[in-house]
Amino acid sequence: MGSIKVLIADDHVLVREGLRKLLELDENIEVMTEVGDGQGAINIARKAKPDVILMDVNMPGTDGIVATKVIKREYPSIKIIALTIYEDEEVVEMVRAGVSAYVLKDVAGSELVDTIHRVMQGEIVIHPRVANRLVRELNRSESKKNEVRLTKREKDVLDLLVKGNTNKEMADAMFISEKTVKNHLTSIFRKLGVKDRTQAAVYALKHNIVVDDE
Repeated sequence: MGSIKVLIADDHVLVREGLRKLLELDENIEVMTEVGDGQGAINIARKAKPDVILMDVNMPGTDGIVATKVIKREYPSIKIIALTIYEDEEVVEMVRAGVSAYVLKDVAGSELVDTIHRVMQGEIVIHPRVANRLVRELNRSESKKNEVRLTKREKDVLDLLVKGNTNKEMADAMFISEKTVKNHLTSIFRKLGVKDRTQAAVYALKHNIVVDDE
């Protein structure tokens, strides 16, 4: 497998330069280029088709929300990681637009690099503080009628999935085998009518299936 091609979209030059220097420390990541607005991200996505885009949420002109919607509609396989300074209301729109991760800009460099690798493996990664805000916003903005019936064990697995745990981490936390975790996930996907971990996590947050007890 070749290096992960990354596009950085942020309207602050210093932020872009800092992110580039950080990511280039990982030999498996290649920063293709940097842009300062959402339209620039759309243009580069169409031309170069990066694997991952680090997308600032608030940018002048075409913002990160619009850019994400356009890119995910045209190129669903491109992974987009939303970057923001705060846990703002745009988190709901970015998740609905199809981001694979939503992290705060004060995240540790090693954690951001890890997030890039995780989204490339199909995981969804949402900063815990952002997840809390996401649940509150969804509770406020939508009336939910949850007809999905999950077992206590399945809810525990789904809770750990939303928090970004791998199958092994779930197995260790619940004192069960990875095979059992996979069986629970298969059942959860079927009941929720979703195809993968990302869709399951977003569904759980959107419909308040997982209650955050932190």
